[in-house]
Amino acid sequence: MPSSVSAACAGQTSRSPRWTGSCARTGLRQLLVRLHHDYPVRTLAITENGAAYTDPPPVDGRLHDPERTRYIAAHVAAVGQAIEAGVPVSGYFAWSLLDNFEWAQGFSNRFGVVYVDYASQQRTLKDSGRWYRSLIAALQFGA
Repeated sequence: MPSSVSAACAGQTSRSPRWTGSCARTGLRQLLVRLHHDYPVRTLAITENGAAYTDPPPVDGRLHDPERTRYIAAHVAAVGQAIEAGVPVSGYFAWSLLDNFEWAQGFSNRFGVVYVDYASQQRTLKDSGRWYRSLIAALQFGA
């Protein structure tokens, strides 16, 4: 990693707002470029990428999660930059579709783009899920 990125991100942890923003997405682009350079494979796929937040319950069938939407958008953009740099990325998968149990955090933080009410098992598509769905539709149909 270039020293300018390392210096800018020094001391940041996965719980720091800056880490989930510019540090992580810069790191993702740089990692993909480096992997392609060091290990020339035909294709690479991002199989899990996401961020955990303490989402509140939905209100009137909606759950606004702008931090997760920005996180996913920034990382999709970083993947796009890597593709423009010649990295053969074949897929990007947001982690996770549904809120779930995480070994390190239990049920306290949520990764999903779909909110799960654990008591009733009712699911609610979060704004990040709506955004991701529209991105997939636009890319699939060339809109």
